[in-house]
Amino acid sequence: MQLLKSPDESFTYQGQFGEFTITQSDRAGTIAYRTGLGVAALCFAIGTTLVLQHGNNPAAIQALTPIFACFWIALGISLATIHIYMVALHRLLQVFWAIGGAAALAVALSFKEPLALAVYDRPATLWGIGFTFVALTGIYFKEAFCFNRLETKFLTPTVPLLILGHIGGFLSTDKEQFLLAVWSALFIIFAVRKFVQPIPQDIGDKSIFEYLKNKK
Repeated sequence: MQLLKSPDESFTYQGQFGEFTITQSDRAGTIAYRTGLGVAALCFAIGTTLVLQHGNNPAAIQALTPIFACFWIALGISLATIHIYMVALHRLLQVFWAIGGAAALAVALSFKEPLALAVYDRPATLWGIGFTFVALTGIYFKEAFCFNRLETKFLTPTVPLLILGHIGGFLSTDKEQFLLAVWSALFIIFAVRKFVQPIPQDIGDKSIFEYLKNKK
């Protein structure tokens, strides 16, 4: 992808299938994608801190429910504005996100305990809520594949290992806490680094999107 000219607020590039222009709307979408990731990472870090340092405090556990809701909404914004060439994969990640949110709502309404405690005590609920994190892992994988980001290469296997480990019961509490802390720290690093990455890289080659659209 090569820059050809910059006549005003837009930039024209030479893509694989022709020229395309990156507009202010494209940039706004990328900023929304990165902001969503930033908010999601911040919510996850706050939630992780509460779990690891105040796990015996009922108020802290109760607070995890709105924090998860904020995390889920922010992740949804990122999934709505991310650029993925494969439309089917993009839609699949959005479906996973929706399934995870619906499952979380169902669990929250089905049990008297706070959402986090209900999930922790009933690992099988992660077969539904876990789809939210499948969608998040899809973003990690995309970023690792497209930009060779070191932190996302670790995040991609860490997330399913922790979730499946809790479902299967083959991880000790100490190991679960360690993986959760690693996940949180790397997620913050990933989100912060996205804000200093050149915006056109996240937009990608728009000529490919147009080609795939016309081919379909």
